[in-house]
Amino acid sequence: MDEQVRVGLIGAGQWAGRAHAPGLANHPGVHLASVWARRREAADAIAKTYCIDAADSPADLFDQVDAVAFAVPPAVQAELAVQAVKAGKHVILEKPLAATLDEAERLAGTIGDAGVVSLVSLVRRFAQETRDWLADLHAVGGWVGGNAQWLSGALLSPDYADSAWRHESGALMDIGPHVIDLMDAALGPVSEVVGATRGERDLWHFMLAHETGATSTITISLKMPLRPTVVDFSAYGDNGYRTLPGRDTPSDQAFTILLDDFVAMVHSGTTTHPCDAQRGLHLQRIIEAIAKETEEN
Repeated sequence: MDEQVRVGLIGAGQWAGRAHAPGLANHPGVHLASVWARRREAADAIAKTYCIDAADSPADLFDQVDAVAFAVPPAVQAELAVQAVKAGKHVILEKPLAATLDEAERLAGTIGDAGVVSLVSLVRRFAQETRDWLADLHAVGGWVGGNAQWLSGALLSPDYADSAWRHESGALMDIGPHVIDLMDAALGPVSEVVGATRGERDLWHFMLAHETGATSTITISLKMPLRPTVVDFSAYGDNGYRTLPGRDTPSDQAFTILLDDFVAMVHSGTTTHPCDAQRGLHLQRIIEAIAKETEEN
């Protein structure tokens, strides 16, 4: 039986405590070995819960593990993930890769040069219903267009009051990677941002052109007072209209499937995956183009 992959967690905020730490600690192929955060008291709380070490520094954490999972803002991830990769560690990254395209290119390039395993937490892609939907679309073909909506009031909640990067960058940087990734996977690689606007309540509308000739329209917001959250994905064309079924797989189960893939990649030496760092870079380029388009309008 393969040995467990020793993983260190960087970040100890709400999302780290709710998703990353329990997911890593409960996975049979992973040994959650250490945690580090800039707020020592937050790291100590996670360390106490899971009976692990609270590292004194990122370098201290790197010395104890085979891989590092990140649950920090994009700008912090871009800096520390480069350090981890240069130390030879495999990485589980949050989306987006970085706060800027230049930082994302540097991180993805460093990962490629080092030959380490990388996965981006595009957790919706790991849900079985998503994999089945995409497999069906690819098997049938003939899709000429698609629509996506993700409308939520998440940033109206006090849970994210201290998440400055989310409030500054809005839905485009937070849920944008998830939505763009799915439409890109469904209809083919995005080749152009046809148009984009950002309105009140952080309401983004954009149209994308795909290499296949298909087009997609996307609407997203994290400041719409809606309950429950509206999440819809669809594709249409010669063979009808296909909608992604509801979110049957909870995010924690999807993260477990991500970890299944990650552990298998580490043991096999495989470094490419549909959701690796190169995928994250592709999505960051699209996000950058959308942001520029809105600035020009």
